[in-house]
Amino acid sequence: MATSKATLNNEVREKYIKAVSEFLTGTGEEVLVTGSNEIALPCVDSEGNEKFIVLTFKVPTGERGGEPYNGYNEASDYAAHVAEKAEKAKAAAEKKARKIEADKKAREEKARLKAEEKGE
Repeated sequence: MATSKATLNNEVREKYIKAVSEFLTGTGEEVLVTGSNEIALPCVDSEGNEKFIVLTFKVPTGERGGEPYNGYNEASDYAAHVAEKAEKAKAAAEKKARKIEADKKAREEKARLKAEEKGE
């Protein structure tokens, strides 16, 4: 008898939750199981405030009736998104630098004209 997809997905998810939990416990971390697909790690930020890091494990299946999930495609799409965002930030910084330079030149020109008026 064939095993259901849900059972297979649960087995894979549990395998990796166990592996990651054992690794983190081995490095001295306290691992809290907070759900069937989730673990939490208590931690402290740089100011001494208590925080939690939550790791969620899921086995995505893709869109219903559509393409199955492909992590390689998702990673590629995300890399393209990050690169596009960085390019936009770079363009905005360059535009701001040009504006600052133009404003500086305008102030210098205004000061030069004012100095000429006083000198005449």
